[in-house]
Amino acid sequence: MSGDTLIVINPNASQAVTDGIKLALDPLRGFGTPIRCLTLSEGPPGIENQRQADLTIAPMLRLAAAQKDAAGYVIACFGDPGLHALRDQTALPVVGIQEAAVMTALTLGQRFGVIAILPASIPRHLRAFGAMGVLDRLAGDRALGLSVADLADPDKSLDAMIATGKRLRDEDGANVLIMGCAGMAQYRQTLEAETGLPVVEPCQAAAALALGQIALTLSHKGTNDAG
Repeated sequence: MSGDTLIVINPNASQAVTDGIKLALDPLRGFGTPIRCLTLSEGPPGIENQRQADLTIAPMLRLAAAQKDAAGYVIACFGDPGLHALRDQTALPVVGIQEAAVMTALTLGQRFGVIAILPASIPRHLRAFGAMGVLDRLAGDRALGLSVADLADPDKSLDAMIATGKRLRDEDGANVLIMGCAGMAQYRQTLEAETGLPVVEPCQAAAALALGQIALTLSHKGTNDAG
């Protein structure tokens, strides 16, 4: 039996990242569905490669299963670890932030550019984009060369993000940007202002999609119950 709450799981162990996700989702809290953000304590400090991502899947599935009030889930890691496994585990809506960010970007521009954290992140991004069939809409995927922890420090990350966004725009031809990590949310408005491009924050994109799916699911259930 489903509950009434959207569960957003940060698969790394950084509470600072979770706090940033929670803040980014504040504009979506007025739609009637409670949103709860959780930190996977068994996760690494930051997910920066495929091995780290894969190791989070089993504990993330256990954490998801323990949320008895869940109406749906968001996996808040760009790379969507465990996305299909969690969809196998539950009939509730499950949205990954990478998949949702790309789908949202395709509605905002012809070619999207991704701001990644590290060069090691890019191959797993490209595998996912290939599986989605959107490589012909990808303008570029450029890394900041920063860790997840570095993203919390504007002195280390903001100028690099702006410079990378402008390179994706000017050199790669991107007309919409995707923030390629859940830890970048606080910089979205500044990045939009500095680049003049729409910027997709992936946790916001995923939560918006999940909330829509939950609303439609509950509406359909209500119609059936009334009948």
